[in-house]
Formats: sequence, structure tokens, C-alpha cells
Amino acid sequence: MTRISSTFARRRAANRAALVAFVTAGDPAPAVTPTILDALVAGGVDVIELGLPFTDPMADGPAIQLANLRALGQGTTTATILAIAAQFRQKHPDVPLVLMGYANPMVRRGPQWFAQAAAAAGIDGVICVDVPAEEDDALGEALRGSDIDVIRLATPTTDAARLPAVLAGASGFLYYVSVAGITGMQQAAQTSIADAVTRLKAATDLPVAVGFGVRTPEQAGEIARVADGVVIGSAIVDTIAKAAAAGHDPAAAVKSFVTSLAEAVHSAREEVAA
Repeated sequence: MTRISSTFARRRAANRAALVAFVTAGDPAPAVTPTILDALVAGGVDVIELGLPFTDPMADGPAIQLANLRALGQGTTTATILAIAAQFRQKHPDVPLVLMGYANPMVRRGPQWFAQAAAAAGIDGVICVDVPAEEDDALGEALRGSDIDVIRLATPTTDAARLPAVLAGASGFLYYVSVAGITGMQQAAQTSIADAVTRLKAATDLPVAVGFGVRTPEQAGEIARVADGVVIGSAIVDTIAKAAAAGHDPAAAVKSFVTSLAEAVHSAREEVAA
């Protein structure tokens, strides 16, 4: 089993959902990112998504857009991020690490180069937002050839006719984007999330993790009752930005925030049983 599949399996065996956390690499500075990643682990995060900053992040809202610009302004490059990932893997051999971003940084040197470099850095999975399943050969084949999970996105508009294409060649987990919009701006109703998770789980054995618009422990806990995982990004990125702007330690702020998220996600089903 891969790190991703074994992590979700452990949570499932304990009747708990997994907490998946996103941060932008290089924000507020490349030297700070390793301490933030350590804080995520210490706070109880199960899977980490490390964002590759990009100038045109079309699926992301203002918080992550600004984080991308800050990171790029600090000189963050793909090589920087891979070095951070390799350092993380040395310290945390069992924690899944996923790269999330857009095609341009991933394929500009060729998909084989990217896949091999990511594997060498200890990356477990890749989410490429703007390469649709129908264009899998642009990156997916190279990633699978390097034993990296190809994590696909499903949305409220992914109907029964298209879902098989999304699932073909997918692994790790299925990321359900719960709103038809950008990150951090709105949240779907709990009923619609529950219905969507039921529909997706009927079509795949992959764990289903739900993200977009999740900002509080209460929201995360509600989703954790029905989904295999809860993805939180913009709220964490906002926490980092506010701490840095105030001259505080971003890693300490992140640890405090994700600890509350982890407690809510990991205990959600116990509350229902009680």
C-alpha cells in the first residue's frame, strides 16, 4: 500500500475521517515552509497538499492567489519546492505529501522529468488542476510510471456519463470539489455534500475527500461524518498570512488552528455515535 492509501485505511479502521491540509510552498518565504509543514504534522494533519505557486491559479480564490504571488516574489521555484519536499520526507517518512498545482510548472521540462524528480523527493501524489482526465497522457502516465498517485477532481457538475473517465487511472483518493467555484469563497450545503459522497462512493473504492469552502472546525466536523477526508486550504493560508503580517510565528499559528481542525475531524463520528 502507498502512504496515502494506508493513511486512509488506518482512519477508516478507526471509523474516523482524515484531515487533508493545503499550504502554498514558499509562503511567506521558502525558509519558513519547512516549519509550517512540521506544524501541520504536529497539529494532527493526516495528508499534506503542498501547492506549487503559479501566476494564474484559475481555480483558487483571493487567499491562495495572494499566497502564490508572495511565494513567487520570494523566488520560489520548482527546484525549491522539491528540495523542501525531500527535507520533509527525511523528517516525516510516513506522512503522505501531495503536490497540487497547475500544468505549466509540471510539464514545462517534460512529464517524465517532473515525475522522476517528484518521486526522488518523496512525493506520494499529484493533483493537477487544469489537466482533465481526457488528457491523461499529458502527465498521468509519467506519474504512474514513477509510482505517484494521480489524484483526480470531481465536482457537482461531474455527471454519471463523465465520472468513469475521471476515475480511470485515478489513485490515492478522489478529491470532491463541493462547489462550482473557486477556493475559499463559499460552502456547499451539508445535504448536497452527503448526497454527492454517496454517489461517488457507489462508483469507486477510492476514499472521497471533500474540499473548497471549508473554513471552521464545525464545518470540517460535519463533512467528516459523511466523507473519508476533509480538505482545508484557504483558511490555513489565511492563518499564515495574518500571522506573518502581524510579525508572529506562522508555524505556531498554523499548529494551533489545525489542532482544532484535527480534533473536530477525528472525533466527528464519535459525536454521532454518542
